[in-house]
Amino acid sequence: MKLFFCGLLLSLQVIAAPHFAPAEPTPSTHYLINGPALCATALETLAYLNKGAHYDPRVIHAGKVFKVPLPRIKATLTFICQHQEQMNNPAFIKKHFDFVRWYPDSESTKSLKSTKPLIANLPNDKILMTKYYVHRAKVSNKYTPAYPYALYGLPKEEEALTLKEADAKPGLIRLQYGKQAILKGALANQNVPVLAYLNRDDLEAALMQGTLVADFGSQLKTFNVHRSNNIAYDKAKNPYHQERYWYFKQVEGIKGYGKDADDKITVNTGVTFAADLEQFGLGKLLMVQYQDKAGKVVTKAGIFADTGGAFDNNLYQVDFLAGSYAGREAFYQATQHLPNYVAAYFMILKK
Repeated sequence: MKLFFCGLLLSLQVIAAPHFAPAEPTPSTHYLINGPALCATALETLAYLNKGAHYDPRVIHAGKVFKVPLPRIKATLTFICQHQEQMNNPAFIKKHFDFVRWYPDSESTKSLKSTKPLIANLPNDKILMTKYYVHRAKVSNKYTPAYPYALYGLPKEEEALTLKEADAKPGLIRLQYGKQAILKGALANQNVPVLAYLNRDDLEAALMQGTLVADFGSQLKTFNVHRSNNIAYDKAKNPYHQERYWYFKQVEGIKGYGKDADDKITVNTGVTFAADLEQFGLGKLLMVQYQDKAGKVVTKAGIFADTGGAFDNNLYQVDFLAGSYAGREAFYQATQHLPNYVAAYFMILKK
């Protein structure tokens, strides 16, 4: 492996205890990589990276815990699109990419093991791969007993403000209330638009997944998170008991990361990972491997193009965008073949 990686490992800024080491993935002939979808997500991610580090220094960087220079990240994303049809060829992948295996940060999981079984059973050599989906739900355009909870758009008072301008005004409605107060009606008499009414389970799914395909009966609309109340997600709490709350906006397509709703990356299912972008940086390409029920090694790949509150200082997990489903049961049935733990390798285009 090139000296480049030695330099990478020596320069790691360890904030907990993750470990990264050059390593070849397990030989596999069962590649399940959707080249065109991967390219589409790569192009969107590349466009965001090209806005420059000054635009969004939180995620446009080489990485804090695992450094890959931005030009190489961009070159990797560009290469994906130039060779879409060859991304399922193991020999081609081996020839053109270097691999660095990601071992999880076990240190920071200790306090969560008593309440999180998936974390308690996390192997030392694999990453937790949770799955998320675009939630599809029946909704109403008015309050009814069956659909009593509002999905709110951004308060009118800040519609003309940039995110930076808005966050400089602590008195804004958005920053005054936690989720529990909002559920009890704190916004009912405020100048805040209601995008749809839905039941509690569907609201919680929308808040957790970040996107909702809303079925109004005569039409479908897609809503994506716009701005939050700036309250951190508490990983030790049940999702229903959180105080973090998101306001939504109607969008076209599934949206991943973006510092504001108008510049979110459009992502594709099956090739997108949510991760700790603040620590890893946006745009890294990750290969995951696992054994299917027949014992065959399956290989997938996706781009770090999304994140969420659960990924603050989280160096042991990725969230795989699995598809769009009408509820958790449909989602579970479609994804039960996917494992909880995977061997993970960062893919970096060779020089």
